[in-house]
Amino acid sequence: MTSTFAVTWDYRCPFARNAHEHLLTGLAAGADWQVRYLPFSLGQAHVEEGPSVWDEPGQDSGIIALQAGVVVRDEYPQQFPAVHRALFAARHDDGLHLEDRSVVAGVLADHDVPADAVFERIDSGAALAQVRAEHEQFASSHDVWGVPTFIAADQAVFVRLMTRAPEGSDAQASIRAVEKVLDLLTGWPDLNEYKHTTIPR
Repeated sequence: MTSTFAVTWDYRCPFARNAHEHLLTGLAAGADWQVRYLPFSLGQAHVEEGPSVWDEPGQDSGIIALQAGVVVRDEYPQQFPAVHRALFAARHDDGLHLEDRSVVAGVLADHDVPADAVFERIDSGAALAQVRAEHEQFASSHDVWGVPTFIAADQAVFVRLMTRAPEGSDAQASIRAVEKVLDLLTGWPDLNEYKHTTIPR
C-alpha cells in the first residue's frame, strides 16, 4: 500500500540533508511512497523582529537555493532528485555558499537544467511566492517550525535521522529508516518526544 506523506526541507540543515538522502535513495530503489517535497525557510522561521525573508530575500543565505529547488521540482521533475541531492552536497559536502548564484547555477547546469530559466522564475518573484505559500500553509495547518518535518494527514513530526544515505548506499537501510518514521507518525501519535541524551559517536 502506497504511503503518502510530505517532508519539509531547507538546504542549510544537515538533518534535512540526511532525511532527504534517505528519501531519494529509497525512492530510487522503488519504495512505495508518494512524497511531496515542501520548502520551508529556516531564515523566515527565525525572524523575530524586522523585515521578513519574503520582503528582503537578499538578506537570507538559503532562499536562492530553496527557490531553485522548488522551480526544478515543479518544472523539471525528472532532474529534481539529482539536483536536490546535489544542492545539499554543495552546502554540506563541498562547503559552498548557497547564496552565491553561481554555485546554484553550476549545480543546475551539471544536471541539465537551464539555469537562466530557473533564475528567470526567481527574479520574477514567482518562485519566492511559491515558497512563501507552501511555507505559510504548513506553518499554519500543522504548526511546522523546522526541517525536516514529516507530515501525513493531520499529523506532523520533526525528525533528526543521524545517518546519511549518499549515492550508492544500501537502499534497504534507507527504506527501513523512513518506514520507522512513518510507523510512529501514523501508527503511534501518542509518542510526542523521544530523544537520546547523548550521541554514540
